Amino acid sequence: QVRLVESGGGLVQAGESLRLSCAASEGIFSINAMGWYRQAPGKERELVASIDSGGSTNYADSVKGRFTISRDNAKNMVYLQMNSLKPEDTARYYCHAEEVRTALHRILKMWGPGTLVTVSL
Repeated sequence: QVRLVESGGGLVQAGESLRLSCAASEGIFSINAMGWYRQAPGKERELVASIDSGGSTNYADSVKGRFTISRDNAKNMVYLQMNSLKPEDTARYYCHAEEVRTALHRILKMWGPGTLVTVSL
């Protein structure tokens, strides 16, 4: 069963950094776009950053200049480097993949279970 698994979340103080990683399971031949979403308690899930297979990126205004998304196409992994973290960045961060191709299937959208990021004052 193909899946996405995030890692790297944790508790940090404001101003510190974290690096999130998302690994796609074996059996995935290719992924078009990958990205990170987040959902804070009581709020809707929102796009943080995305990157397509060619490396073009897109960021939410709230994280521009602080977060950097990157990917390793050979490993089907995506990363999110988060610097200058703020308490308002506290949320569960979800990895997202679009147009996932396996030997037998074409999966339009996939989500990981998420990793929790907590930023304290």
